[in-house]
Amino acid sequence: LDRLVENASLPREFLAKIFRQLVEGGILNSAKGPGGGFSLARPAHEITLLQIIEAVDGTSHTDGCVVGLARCDDSMPCPQHDLFKPIRQRLKAYLATTTLADTAASLRDKRAAIAKAQV
Repeated sequence: LDRLVENASLPREFLAKIFRQLVEGGILNSAKGPGGGFSLARPAHEITLLQIIEAVDGTSHTDGCVVGLARCDDSMPCPQHDLFKPIRQRLKAYLATTTLADTAASLRDKRAAIAKAQV
């Protein structure tokens, strides 16, 4: 966590809270004491982006009403419901099928392409 705090422009308390939520959500393991720290609770290819988002933010960001109404569904839609529903479904499907390993591989590929272009 300390190394991440050094490289990010985020307060330590903020990152500690996020890491706590990820531990409680079963995404990370935490070990205390000297040599302790955080590790993935399961292999990166088994952790989806949706699981990470829901561990930190709950399901309201992927299931809630786009305009913030408490009740919004097919039987009682908000003005944006019909437009936003297919977008939400596509986003949720992407997040549910994209893993941490996929994201890391994509980042490695982009870094390699940038390095190659700079040569």
